[in-house]
Amino acid sequence: MTQVSIIVPVLNEEATIHGAVSRLCRDFPGCELIFVDGGSTDATVELAALHATVITSERGRAKQMNEGVRHASGDILWFIHADTAIDPEAVGQIRTALADPAVVGGGLTLRFDRQTPGLNYLAWTSNARARRLHHIFGDQAMFIRRTAFAALGGFPDLAIMEDLEMSRRLHRRGRLRLLPATSTASSRRLVAHGTWRMIAFMQYLKLLYFAGVDPEAIRARYTAGPRLVRTRCPSAARTSRT
Repeated sequence: MTQVSIIVPVLNEEATIHGAVSRLCRDFPGCELIFVDGGSTDATVELAALHATVITSERGRAKQMNEGVRHASGDILWFIHADTAIDPEAVGQIRTALADPAVVGGGLTLRFDRQTPGLNYLAWTSNARARRLHHIFGDQAMFIRRTAFAALGGFPDLAIMEDLEMSRRLHRRGRLRLLPATSTASSRRLVAHGTWRMIAFMQYLKLLYFAGVDPEAIRARYTAGPRLVRTRCPSAARTSRT
């Protein structure tokens, strides 16, 4: 297994796309590079098209990644976020891991682009979860053997948690490996909302998913962010009507 296809779902990533394309072209020159745009209204497509194949898709990370696979030729499918920096040693480790026919996929060791107690804790728990529970998320640069991907019919068409669900399904088919090479994720959203607050918020969203809540409702809640929902007490509502 030598051919690796890197698939990057994007949407309005004008601010980060140049850095993403430059890093991936520099560090993984032997890989096929496909950006899948979900309807950007900025210059994302034009900037990405300077150095990579760009295709369009319906909006939604699962839809975009599945569409990217349909245009990919590699035996190894590697899904990377545009705002994530990948250790150049990762591709060699992926090939080595998938040389074992029992391994169907995996991810990289997560770290963040800033070092704080909250971010370090989140990275540590995320990596521990990937090793013990085999739950791998998109910021860990998930890689999948193409035959296993095809057997599962691609990413489930969910509004959110498609990476979590995919890793659960993959684990039922074979082994998942967490590699020592790092995936350095952007901390911008975590820092903007407060790291500890976001950690609690993301655990809450996962509990909603495991409880069977509609993924579209979870996506809407995620988009809104970890804001507190204020409700008026009945007495106040009655007073306002008198």
